Amino acid sequence: MRGLLAFALIGLAGLSGCKPPPTDSAAARVSLLAPAQGPSAPLPSPDVTGAVWASTANPLRLVYGIPGQPVLLALECLDPKAPAARLKITRHAPADPGASALLALIGNGFIGRVPVDATSLKGQRVWEGEAPALTPEWDALKPEREATVTVPGAGLVRLNPSPLPMALVEACRGAPPPPVPVPQVETAPIVMSPIP
Repeated sequence: MRGLLAFALIGLAGLSGCKPPPTDSAAARVSLLAPAQGPSAPLPSPDVTGAVWASTANPLRLVYGIPGQPVLLALECLDPKAPAARLKITRHAPADPGASALLALIGNGFIGRVPVDATSLKGQRVWEGEAPALTPEWDALKPEREATVTVPGAGLVRLNPSPLPMALVEACRGAPPPPVPVPQVETAPIVMSPIP
């Protein structure tokens, strides 16, 4: 009887060997296959020597770039001074169809991340996204120091300091002008005498 039981266990062990345990090998084979179409090759970071912020015909839009060359970045206010005021940022660099990414805006102690999508603009596909104007991360554009803008695959753009972008941000937010200090005038106390 023991011999029969041992023989049965060996037979069951042999049958279980016909079906190997699940592995990641199928997923590994699939991941090794080259994609039919991948993302475009990354772009180098542009040289921004001499780049400046400039006004446009639209007073609520600024562009950044080297004079006489294509624009590198644009910043536009939508619905100014409204509670839903937004800033639209456009990184003028080629974007793959249907692509999405996070644009990083870093400077002056602030780090902002704006979701951007590949958007068709004048026959080209560029990175574009919006965020509320009240988002504090726009303060990265303060003129004290340079800021940077990065989109994966589109290089890093250094933004030379300028008061123009922060002025646009504040105008879009509808920020009231700074309070004017009122001089304190000392007056003698008024003494009221009872009415007879």
